[in-house]
Amino acid sequence: MTLDWKAPPFPPAKVLEGQYCRLEPLDVSRHLDDIWAANGGHDHIWDWLPTRPPQSKEEYGVLLQSMVGQAGIVPLAVIDNADDKAKGHLWIMEIRPAHGVFEVGWITYSPALQRTRAATEAIYLVGDYGFSLGYRRYEWKCNNRNEPSKRAALRFGFQYEGLFRQHMVVKDENRDTAWFSILDGEWPVRAQAFRRWLAPQNFDEQGRQKLSLGAFNQIAGMAGQVPLRRAGLADIPAILSLKNAAYTPNESIIGVPSLPRIADYVQVVAEHEVWLAEDGKGLSAALVLDIEPDDFTIWSVAVSPEAAGRKLGSALMAFADERARALGYGSVHLYTHAKLTQRIGWYERLGFAITHHEDMADRRLTHMRKPIAKAG
Repeated sequence: MTLDWKAPPFPPAKVLEGQYCRLEPLDVSRHLDDIWAANGGHDHIWDWLPTRPPQSKEEYGVLLQSMVGQAGIVPLAVIDNADDKAKGHLWIMEIRPAHGVFEVGWITYSPALQRTRAATEAIYLVGDYGFSLGYRRYEWKCNNRNEPSKRAALRFGFQYEGLFRQHMVVKDENRDTAWFSILDGEWPVRAQAFRRWLAPQNFDEQGRQKLSLGAFNQIAGMAGQVPLRRAGLADIPAILSLKNAAYTPNESIIGVPSLPRIADYVQVVAEHEVWLAEDGKGLSAALVLDIEPDDFTIWSVAVSPEAAGRKLGSALMAFADERARALGYGSVHLYTHAKLTQRIGWYERLGFAITHHEDMADRRLTHMRKPIAKAG
């Protein structure tokens, strides 16, 4: 298959702004003092890096200068927005524009930066920058014995791809390298999870997370006995085909196009949770969840005509309840066209009650809500 794709430019060094941190092109004269103050004496942070820990500020400066002078990488200082201090550094590296590949690596975080919102946001900023330029593949690699790094990769939404045995010699030792990646078609879903985790509403007054990044980054689940997976951009043609088959019959009743059938699914996949059920014939059902800080909405549930009678709709609705409960919501909201009385009756049998009606220019919507018991 021929790709409609052109090689992106080498990533220009620039400031990447976030809520909690910013990434600046590494400048030894500006960043060395802060980085040494944050990292100096913490030799353990170099355990898995390919060099020994610098023992003086001067030695650290030489190391940073070698990074600035190295071709083929973009070294960045990680600035904590809370106090405007550089507390670590990382590279955009293994940059292969001809193939659309980039990696985040050489991650050197001070203890003050580790396990913070800023530390996670830095990984998001690198990914968002690379994909915005047109890159196709975001890589994470680490020593296979570095269990914290492997857990971090999975937490961030990278997919494990395999082990490169005797890939490198580092500090006079063999290194087997674990490989992980995120693809461009997967990034909208991963980026959504980062943004939801980083939202200020996800942290209490003491700065503790309410929900983990892993909870937002869930990409597989079960609707009863039916496996589900999160959709990516590559699934959009199949989703559109399913929506046309499932919703077109309703239009003879409502007299207008169904909203889920005419939506922009590039935007839907990027902004909502889209869960898919498949069988040997292809896509059999799809559930779209619109999750906002103050409301959990079942935006659409669709089952292919060929899969009718298998109770997939009920299984997806039960999964929506579980998902809402896992994310800490006390109720589930949905809406449908007021003329779809059979559908409204089905929702009522599932425990939903009508809350109000909404009159739009071309249709009347019936809004319904169902209380659910919170987890725990």
